[in-house]
Amino acid sequence: MPDPYRWLEDGESSEVAQWVAEHNSRTRQALDARPTWGPWHERLSALVALPTVLEAQVAGDRVFVAERPAGADQYGLVLRSAVDPSVPPRTLLDPATLAADGAMAIDWMHPSHDGAYVAYGLSEGGTENSVLHVLHVDAGEVLAERIPNTRAASVAWLPDHSGFWYAVYPEGDEYHRHVRFHRIGTPHTDDRVVFDRLPTPQSWPDVTVSADGRWLLVHLMVGWSQVDVHLLDTRSGQWQVVVEGQEAQTSLQVVGDQLIGVTTLDAPNGRVVRASLDAPSEWTDLVPARDDAVVGRALMCGDELLVVASAVAIDRIERRSPLDGSLLATVDLGAASVVSLDTDRASGRAFVAVGTFGAPVSLHRFTADDGLQPWGDAVDPSVLPELTVRQVFYPSLDGTRIPMFVAHRADITPSSDTPLVLTGYGGFAIAESPVWMPNLAAWCAAGGVYAIAGLRGGYEYGEAWHQAGRREHKQRVFDDFHAAADWLVAEGFTRRELLAIHGGSNGGLLMGAAITQRPDLAPVVWCAVPLLDMIRFPQFLIARLWTDEYGDPDEPDEFPWLWAYSPYHRVREGVEYPAVLFTTAEGDTRVDPCHARKMAALLTHASASQHERPVLLWQAGRAGHGVGKPAAMRVREGADVLAFFCWQLGVEDMV
Repeated sequence: MPDPYRWLEDGESSEVAQWVAEHNSRTRQALDARPTWGPWHERLSALVALPTVLEAQVAGDRVFVAERPAGADQYGLVLRSAVDPSVPPRTLLDPATLAADGAMAIDWMHPSHDGAYVAYGLSEGGTENSVLHVLHVDAGEVLAERIPNTRAASVAWLPDHSGFWYAVYPEGDEYHRHVRFHRIGTPHTDDRVVFDRLPTPQSWPDVTVSADGRWLLVHLMVGWSQVDVHLLDTRSGQWQVVVEGQEAQTSLQVVGDQLIGVTTLDAPNGRVVRASLDAPSEWTDLVPARDDAVVGRALMCGDELLVVASAVAIDRIERRSPLDGSLLATVDLGAASVVSLDTDRASGRAFVAVGTFGAPVSLHRFTADDGLQPWGDAVDPSVLPELTVRQVFYPSLDGTRIPMFVAHRADITPSSDTPLVLTGYGGFAIAESPVWMPNLAAWCAAGGVYAIAGLRGGYEYGEAWHQAGRREHKQRVFDDFHAAADWLVAEGFTRRELLAIHGGSNGGLLMGAAITQRPDLAPVVWCAVPLLDMIRFPQFLIARLWTDEYGDPDEPDEFPWLWAYSPYHRVREGVEYPAVLFTTAEGDTRVDPCHARKMAALLTHASASQHERPVLLWQAGRAGHGVGKPAAMRVREGADVLAFFCWQLGVEDMV
């Protein structure tokens, strides 16, 4: 296998650093010179400065919110009243104040049951390599605890908040994540291991505990289609297997003397099940599987069961009886997604972060008496474009019907003269649901169209949709995307010369496939934090986690799937490739930036259209895969991308 740019894999090399510096300089010269960069930066600055929410967790009369207040650079940890919206919020921690460039971020948070304490993870420079901290909320005091290697940790508190179970990695190990118990005030090096029975080194345990502290649940992700569940009686020390070795995703919670939750076992669209704690693996259906909805989660809230169900990536909340699962009412959110949902069973309060294409994610409180109420900072609507969003359907290359959202300003009628941006993801059972994207809002405000394709590999139609686009079926995802672009042109939403495409992470792989399989698909591409060398990808960072989704190139039967489409290996000299902007970051601890470096070097060498269609690379410093990126950096990246699109589409008069 030819690999002429393997030397670019070494991010610590001074030669690579010099190479990156030269490419960054070339990119800055090109983009800073574009006349639209300033106007895009101004428009995006106003949109990104709007208040927005990442998630909320309720604890008694308190709700802990990861939110970015108006004009803030990072998501802060904010305490709000769960009872009275007029009580002023209290900022417990603004991580941007902990680093001169604002590049410190809160990765996760877990309050104790009564809200007296909150554990949270801090990381710097976008690395997501969290260090666990604990805050005494009323005193405003950060305790002495500093537990490293707690990336994406889950934390389960004892009722008296004297200690907690948590997920952690061994020092210097990207795998072998396990569960330990920590007693407040003791050295974390003395923490005992509670659970480390991993089927594979990549298996990913998370931990939750019942409100009384007796029952500990470990959900063990084994690949992206299997979640095992183990139950510990902390009084007797006895473990029970709830489900193991089944290709199904399962999420359960302890409710009194029962387990209640959602599984895809024998139900690709999900079903709500319950079981006695005495026989936790003997499930009965509370809400059977349906063909017309995908069930995402189910949580007790007072005397009701709240079930999040989606129809082709549009979410709703169903209020159901926990006795027989019967439908009591439906909370219609419109064309929206449930970004986060947390409930307090005792009080019957739920807090929902709701996402749409037209406004930043907003916080709402739900109770059976009051329904859904706004619960947070209001957004000035004059800053937002009035959007028309519709869901259309188009045929893929094999005839499969694929959904797609199309958004534009309400007074715009798309035509062959309308610039259009198309994006997609297609992987890891993630649906492309309505959610706030400042780039979309800015592009549509300027008169453009934005399309988001719901490709196979996602979750628009449940686990069957996911399975249809993973492993040996991955080419279907690329075919779905190619068909989306062709359909939009054929239906007159735009013309080929005015079409831009983009994707990030797994969507960056999608862009790599589009560039190499259909270089005629669009004249300009933004390829962000991408996977591109699919033969060596498991060797970098945490990427062996993803062999379940893609296949393992070290397995003889699976190597051919990856070799057939690996973008880095499909580049051919003399082909007229589109203009490409690769963006990555030196602090990315998910997808190694070497993928973008190697592909940018190879395309620069091979493309026959280099002078008309440049290949640019921007490797940011003090940033990562996207999580924790300061708002100011997000604005600059957005201005780069939209200016690049306008330049290459020849529409620099649109702003």
